[in-house]
Amino acid sequence: MADPHGFLSVDQRETPRRRPVPIRLMDYREVYEAGDPEQLRRQASRCMDCGVPFCHQGCPLGNLIPEFNDAMYRGELPRAVELLHATNNFPEFTGRACPAPCENACVLGINQPAVTIKQVEVTIVDQGFEAGLIQPVIPERITGHTVAVIGSGPAGLSAAQQLTRAGHTVVVYERDARLGGLLRYGIPDFKLEKHHIDRRLDQMRAEGTRFKTSMEIGVDISLEELQSSFDAVIVCTGATVPRDMGIAGRDLDGIEFAMDYLVPSNRVQAGEQSGVQDTGQSGRGKSGGFIDARGKHVIIIGGGDTGADCLGTALRQAAASVTTLAIGTQPPAERSESDPWPTVPRIFEVQSSHEEGGTRRYLASTTGFVGDDGGSVMGIDVAETRFVDGARVPTPGTEHRLDADLVLLALGFSGPESEALGLDVAEGGAFARDDSYVGSAPGVFIAGDAGRGQSLIVWAIAEGRSAAAEVDRFLTGSSRLPEPVRPHEKSFKC
Repeated sequence: MADPHGFLSVDQRETPRRRPVPIRLMDYREVYEAGDPEQLRRQASRCMDCGVPFCHQGCPLGNLIPEFNDAMYRGELPRAVELLHATNNFPEFTGRACPAPCENACVLGINQPAVTIKQVEVTIVDQGFEAGLIQPVIPERITGHTVAVIGSGPAGLSAAQQLTRAGHTVVVYERDARLGGLLRYGIPDFKLEKHHIDRRLDQMRAEGTRFKTSMEIGVDISLEELQSSFDAVIVCTGATVPRDMGIAGRDLDGIEFAMDYLVPSNRVQAGEQSGVQDTGQSGRGKSGGFIDARGKHVIIIGGGDTGADCLGTALRQAAASVTTLAIGTQPPAERSESDPWPTVPRIFEVQSSHEEGGTRRYLASTTGFVGDDGGSVMGIDVAETRFVDGARVPTPGTEHRLDADLVLLALGFSGPESEALGLDVAEGGAFARDDSYVGSAPGVFIAGDAGRGQSLIVWAIAEGRSAAAEVDRFLTGSSRLPEPVRPHEKSFKC
């Protein structure tokens, strides 16, 4: 135990300061300033080394949280790095972009603010890289078996790294020109700077993982060709089909899916395409061009993480105004009785983007979009939400109109793009698979959001690790690789 009296003497959370809002709105760098080592040590000391550490169950990876907290409190960085990587291939990603279900399950959270597990995690990996403690893990032998991984997001990369280290020859196929999937193109730099991805990819290349970019399966090469060329295939394409709104005016120009706004913006920040606005937007992002919110009244429909990413991006582009609409009620500031510990509570969250500006409106039901004579959106009709037999519906007589030059739909995702692969699709929209991650085609495994549906980065990594163990067993008859989750397991609260 780090400090038997730590949680008694330090009863509040402390995290690194965020850079001043006017400064960080001038760039896309990560928002946090450098952390204070003593502050981190104090937070690590709050971990109680519980007899039953629920944080282990809150995290699908089963991270050894009390153990690495103890190591950081004692200043044992090499031990902390080893403990962290025993369960998590990419803590620099989860430490920045995971909503930390481990903290929701922290036992200390029953009557105090939870331990800052996520901050300890990301500090360990960052300091570990700086100290040269994170090196390639070269396989001791080569098995002669080959595996193709489709998709280079967190599920695909974790599966590839596990299998490479087990001695298999792994090739990762990515349809974009650069690797990282959601990590690179879906998350803005102010939450995850991309040098963190590149640094980890360098490690994977040194270990022997091979990568082929600008290769779309089903277009440039078929799934059947991969099956004939490799001993096993893992599909990790993510859940990329966005949920839409079938209401009046949806086809107006200027109404875009969130990812059709965020992805080109991230490409511009990476220097991959021009920052000149595409004037040929169809309203459905088909052109793939950069969308500039400068001087526009922006409405974001959807109050989750993706909506917050759109907010932060629009503010950095100097939008005239940004309003986020959520159809439900504003969550409470603290856990309600309907969200008991250790479930994931539905509480009012203030992300860094919310600190930077914009307006958040709740109980807002969108009833239609209004266009100008040129076919572009100029407004959005909204009514107050009411609840009828459990359904959320507009309240008659409360309709009003909001100005809007750009509307971003951040409503989540319904499943993977399934047509090109020809695999069976389950009832929820994700690819069908059995309890061993096996899909509907022989030797084809499904991992991450492609099989689970829209979920968290930490679940994607956990599924990638588990699917790797199943593939290893399929190829060799047994496996010593860890299997943190089964395909149909759920979190405390989904």
